[in-house]
Amino acid sequence: MKKLILILCLLPGLLSAQSKNKGPKILDLLIGTYTTGTNSEGIYVYRFYTETGHVAYLSRTGQGVDNPSYICVSNDRKFVYAVNEIGDDRKGSVSSFTFDPKVGTLNLINKQVSGAGPCYISVDKDQKHVFSANYAGGSLYIYPVAADGSLGAASQIIQDPSNDLGPDKKRQEKPHVHTAVLSPDEKHLLYTNLGSDKIHVYKYKASQPQPLSEPVSVSVTGGDGPRHIDFSTNRKYMYVITEMGAHVFTYEYNSGKPKMLQKVSMMEDGSTKEPGGADIHVSPDGLFLYASNRGTANEIVVYRINQDNGMLSFVERHNTGGNHPRNFVIDPTGNFLLVANKNSNNVVVFKINRSTGQITQTANKIEVDSPSCLKFASIE
Repeated sequence: MKKLILILCLLPGLLSAQSKNKGPKILDLLIGTYTTGTNSEGIYVYRFYTETGHVAYLSRTGQGVDNPSYICVSNDRKFVYAVNEIGDDRKGSVSSFTFDPKVGTLNLINKQVSGAGPCYISVDKDQKHVFSANYAGGSLYIYPVAADGSLGAASQIIQDPSNDLGPDKKRQEKPHVHTAVLSPDEKHLLYTNLGSDKIHVYKYKASQPQPLSEPVSVSVTGGDGPRHIDFSTNRKYMYVITEMGAHVFTYEYNSGKPKMLQKVSMMEDGSTKEPGGADIHVSPDGLFLYASNRGTANEIVVYRINQDNGMLSFVERHNTGGNHPRNFVIDPTGNFLLVANKNSNNVVVFKINRSTGQITQTANKIEVDSPSCLKFASIE
């Protein structure tokens, strides 16, 4: 009887511990890279173990896949899409691949022309359209997706104007579209323009050949240069990181009509380091926000999210274990954070303290030339 009472007393704690570690134990980690002037051979696939943070090499795409600097994985994990940032004028293309998550192999299906300097790619959950943000061209391309995962020619092109630009004449000399993100309910598509300091929001209807319509826009501080976007887990708040100003802006999302609530600096008071905001992600449990700062800072900055109003409060800043943290990813269990340090040619694995949000560098590391994008895919 005493043993039964003891088990019943311990059961809530055991269940709580299990609930904190929900998610797959084994994942595929896909790494997009820059191939020009490096020894990289395209997209690399590793196995990642969420209980230990260990990694094991599986495969790579090989020669002929040029500068897949940003990638995304379809919702059914059967296809991978990549930008190809090629040519002296940074004109490029987008590529589609079949993907076998059980063995981690990728095979090219087809390519389509994109605007100049494609730097971000995303796909909707129903796999109807792929979106390419073209930095050098200041444009957004929308591609229809066939049942076999192949991409059709762009069915809609949105070109941002050259007469609505920010105050920095050197960096904001023309429009620079930097990201293309669907809202959590996929009723809207949002993209940032570093050149104009604006975030544009379009209604999205997947059934339409030209699926984007009725745009609205909001602005960040002039000269800040918006880059990447993420949403709170309750879908009420939107977070935007700026590249030039290295700020994080908090918006009340309001179903496609964002309202700014807060602006926080990623830089330490009195710092003389060069800023370079890059990537931003909310933890799977919705309690913390992580942001990477390149320049000469080379840091991950951690913020706690106020669950009542979405506001951010500083937790810590941590060196990324390398140079130029262009992109990072948090595994679905919330146990580990992986940083792609492009200029030091490594991917570093950090353990997350899920109570405090703080991160600790582990001994696990991947050496790969010019890593620029990290994505997870379940193998089941």
